[in-house]
Amino acid sequence: MSGRGLRELKKQRTFDAISTIAIGMFLAHGYDRVSVNDIAAAAEISKPTLFRYFPSKEDLVLHRIADHAGEPARVVAGRPGGQPAVDALHRHFRDGLARRDPVTGLNDDPDVLAYHDLVFATPSLAARVHDYQARDEESLAEALTADAPDPLTARLAAAQILAVQRVLARENWRRLSAGESAEALHPDAAAAADRAFHQLRTGLRLR
Repeated sequence: MSGRGLRELKKQRTFDAISTIAIGMFLAHGYDRVSVNDIAAAAEISKPTLFRYFPSKEDLVLHRIADHAGEPARVVAGRPGGQPAVDALHRHFRDGLARRDPVTGLNDDPDVLAYHDLVFATPSLAARVHDYQARDEESLAEALTADAPDPLTARLAAAQILAVQRVLARENWRRLSAGESAEALHPDAAAAADRAFHQLRTGLRLR
């Protein structure tokens, strides 16, 4: 491995170690009760060094979610030629359920569930997640522009698609939090995803 490769590996290990320490402290004591100074001390680094890896306190937690930023748009951009965008996103969501991707809500690892509760029970973190979602909506709308008759239709489609994914994920989290296992829930979660994406394709049927 080259010197640059070794430096990058060391940097990634330090990044991961700081984040692991921070999230562990937040889960144990509460997000608002742990300071950046506390985390730097626990990680045995200076505060300026910590900020070189994580620009803000929120980033110590939310980089796991930020890693998925723009993913829906990338799925649409990378789909096989001729495949409808909704079909590509449907398959991607179903694949995520199968591999227990936390983004789909179908992951019952205790640490993952605790992380989810931490994020959405902390107003500043939940607000940042909302910002990520808004940017995902913008990038997905841009990716859908070529498939839509006009930009407004692309924006409406992006909003509906991402809303469906959020509702599906929240329902999965709700049921796991109530005590169901991911393994037992998977068939229902997959069927719910199929119904939801079918509704996207065919439109609302409400009385």
